[in-house]
Amino acid sequence: MGKSVILADLTSGKQENKLDICTRLKLDASKPLFSFIGRLVKEKGADLFPSVVYKSLLKKDINILILGEGKAEIESELRSLQIHFKDNYACEIGFNEELAHQIYAGSDFLLMPSRIEPCGLNQMYALRYGTIPIVRRTGGLNDTVTDIGDDGFGICHIEASVRDVCNAINRAKELYENKKELNRIRKKCMRIDHSWDKSAQEYITLYKSLTP
Repeated sequence: MGKSVILADLTSGKQENKLDICTRLKLDASKPLFSFIGRLVKEKGADLFPSVVYKSLLKKDINILILGEGKAEIESELRSLQIHFKDNYACEIGFNEELAHQIYAGSDFLLMPSRIEPCGLNQMYALRYGTIPIVRRTGGLNDTVTDIGDDGFGICHIEASVRDVCNAINRAKELYENKKELNRIRKKCMRIDHSWDKSAQEYITLYKSLTP
């Protein structure tokens, strides 16, 4: 199979998934879709989202989608924002695994501004769907996501702050406008292997190297 066919499949498949989730949640599929999936707690940086959503959606040039549950006050703030941003913001409170995978598949970017993240799995799920992770440099996120500025495949920021997350979103918007580079990064994401097969082979290689 030629590279052009692979790219066509990725581009059309991604767009189809995006159109499906945007239609379901009444969002504009022509705009970049930024999503968060997880617990709505301070450790995950979810307390930043009310301000991030408000500041980022003023220009109405992106969509933000949040799926999760957690602290009641964060849930309430995120719900209330739907009144102000009806066409490009959606908030689904609760845990829904099927919807989560549809969001991974249809999103352009996944937000993970965690304060604490020993490992992190969501960024790995996102990579398999060609969804570019936007992460804070901490714990497992720092170990598994390399910034596009360092010839990587994600967008990284240092602080768990509204300013840093909004700046990262702006970098992602610039990438989204460069469709050739966007598709190159998406393909790079999908080639990354975090499977146990790879880890097991690395352990086997290590053990063999220690054998007399």
